[in-house]
Amino acid sequence: MRHAAQIETSERLQKVLEVLQDRQWHGTFDIMMQTSLCAVGSAISELRANGIEVECRCAGKGRYEYRLNSERLFV
Repeated sequence: MRHAAQIETSERLQKVLEVLQDRQWHGTFDIMMQTSLCAVGSAISELRANGIEVECRCAGKGRYEYRLNSERLFV
């Protein structure tokens, strides 16, 4: 079983959190383009493991969007 990176020391997670800071919906591709990360779903899971509340919704066949739903902000 993999362990989640800590938000305080993970530049990768901090980049994703920075995109989500505006609390607007962002698609997987949008997050990929802004952060240069391919494993967006994994990063979202790790943010959740760090206590960050991230909502997810289906935006069409095989397309997902995420937004921050947490008061806990680091960036």
